[in-house]
Amino acid sequence: MVQRSQKTAFLILRDGHKHGPYDLSTLKVYVEQGAVLMQDTVDNPHGAPLSVRDVLKSNSVKVKIEKNGNILKQVKSFGVDLLLPKKALSIASLRADQRLLMVAVIGLAPAFLIKFTGSSVITFYAIALYFSMIWGLFYYSVFSTTQVSKKKSLLVFFLTQVLIVVFVYVIPIPNIHPLYSLTEPEANLISRLVGFVFGVGVFEEFVKLLPVYLILRKSSVPLKPQTVVFYGLISGIGFGVFEGVIYQLTLNKELDYQSSFFMNIARLTSLPFLHSIWAGISSYFLAFAFLYPKNRQAMWSFAILIPALLHGLYNTLGWSIPGLVISYLGVTLLVIYLQNAKGFQRKMLK
Repeated sequence: MVQRSQKTAFLILRDGHKHGPYDLSTLKVYVEQGAVLMQDTVDNPHGAPLSVRDVLKSNSVKVKIEKNGNILKQVKSFGVDLLLPKKALSIASLRADQRLLMVAVIGLAPAFLIKFTGSSVITFYAIALYFSMIWGLFYYSVFSTTQVSKKKSLLVFFLTQVLIVVFVYVIPIPNIHPLYSLTEPEANLISRLVGFVFGVGVFEEFVKLLPVYLILRKSSVPLKPQTVVFYGLISGIGFGVFEGVIYQLTLNKELDYQSSFFMNIARLTSLPFLHSIWAGISSYFLAFAFLYPKNRQAMWSFAILIPALLHGLYNTLGWSIPGLVISYLGVTLLVIYLQNAKGFQRKMLK
């Protein structure tokens, strides 16, 4: 680092503003007074920018930053309003800051839910709703468009769960579906794959797609593929967390402590995520079925079979490396589809 003389002028850069120039002795005084910080950038037209610390060190200049008296005097100089600002603590101010409400809800919701619901079905479902909210906020920040309606998103989320109750408990499709028997652990690999793809996969992806279909059917304007994908993601989250609650209250209870713990976590995080990805892929093709009705049969087939295949392969392979690869493939496909949506639309017009 090249040393400079006392007469050299230094230009200080901070937050896009320029200050100075200052000679070395003035720069030292300003640093000691706290007006210039050691971390401030010094403009260096002959090379990479330097920090004030670098300049002082290269010129063997030692500084001793002044203290504003003892601790009590320092507190007195800025006042206790820094710690407890009266205006900011008013009800009106707290209501106006939506960030505070969001941070409080996200951070404290589980503690309050457990406290006031105890260990019950309500607790499991409330915690599931909490994780759903986290996923929903994430998807809204990444995938939402100007067409997305929050009310419709909530409708899709809860309608998917109503459909689970209807098709699993009122009309017990899994009990009467002939292909579900092929998914038993003692069945061979091919039989299980057929059962999971054309039984479990087709049925569950169809259930998740129905609420999105109703949104499209009732829409007064054509919906963008990304808008429809967002509703599909929300439907998938609704399905995944509801299914997770059912498993937590039944099969997971039969596992040993360690397995039960990890499966409960998975049922609230990764597995709802996978359901949402598959539903997002379904919804992508469903969007094109409505945008280009002449090709709706092909689009409907893709909307069911592609996610059903991913779903069935994952269920068959489980948490193995191939199973995780299939999970990653689903995410990759959804991203690729969204990236190429405009190109796909141009091809559909030919």
